[in-house]
Amino acid sequence: MYRSVLITGASAGLGEEFARQLAGNCDQMILIARREDRLLSLASDLKEAFPHLDVLHFAVDLIDREERTKFIQLLADHGAKPDLIINNAGMGDYGEFAHAEWEKLEQMLELNINALTQLTHALLPSMMQRNFGDIINVSSLASVLPIPDFAVYAATKAYVSSFSEAIRMELKESNINVLALCPGPVHTEFGKVAMRGEEKNKIPGSEFFYTDKVQVVAEALEGLQKQKARVYPGWKIGLAALAISAIPLVGLRLIMGTRPRREG
Repeated sequence: MYRSVLITGASAGLGEEFARQLAGNCDQMILIARREDRLLSLASDLKEAFPHLDVLHFAVDLIDREERTKFIQLLADHGAKPDLIINNAGMGDYGEFAHAEWEKLEQMLELNINALTQLTHALLPSMMQRNFGDIINVSSLASVLPIPDFAVYAATKAYVSSFSEAIRMELKESNINVLALCPGPVHTEFGKVAMRGEEKNKIPGSEFFYTDKVQVVAEALEGLQKQKARVYPGWKIGLAALAISAIPLVGLRLIMGTRPRREG
């Protein structure tokens, strides 16, 4: 039971699913996303299902540094002190690095790395004062692999997993667990944002490895209860992660060199 839960990227996908699964287990929920209409719809659904729940929603573009900083100050002014932070907001870019638009890459770096880090840095001290809280950072199976056509995205997720592991060790005496959630492919709007131009919304790859978002979130919350450091949701992704960890880098280079690539 959490007093206050904060979720970024809450308007769709894993963020929305986290909100729905946690709504009955907290007193307050702070929802953050760019799309205000979707936040309003989700907040209405949650209030209808859980009348006791205090739902706060903020339409914030976390890519914008100035807007992000103002939002952090707004949280402080409201006296918001979440004891569960779910850093879910993120984006990808699929295609060869040399042909990428720098503006999109810069936005991805800002959202996947800087926003997650700054928000955690701003909210963590109050958790430490209370000696209670948890953090879920949504990483990816991509964090353990160099992936052609996903070079920058995979690198940002490697940062998220490494950052999560490091601060988890720092917070060992503070009764605060930090979990890196590392899903494989999930059917969300991620592909629509990651693809370029008029390409199809689905990232090339086998449907066999896709995991339902309900299962991803459920396993993440179960892992948090068990104070795990990392969760690879779904047995297929779990086996894939285990196999990857056993393969030397030279072998990974050979394997990733034969993975499905974007057309053209």
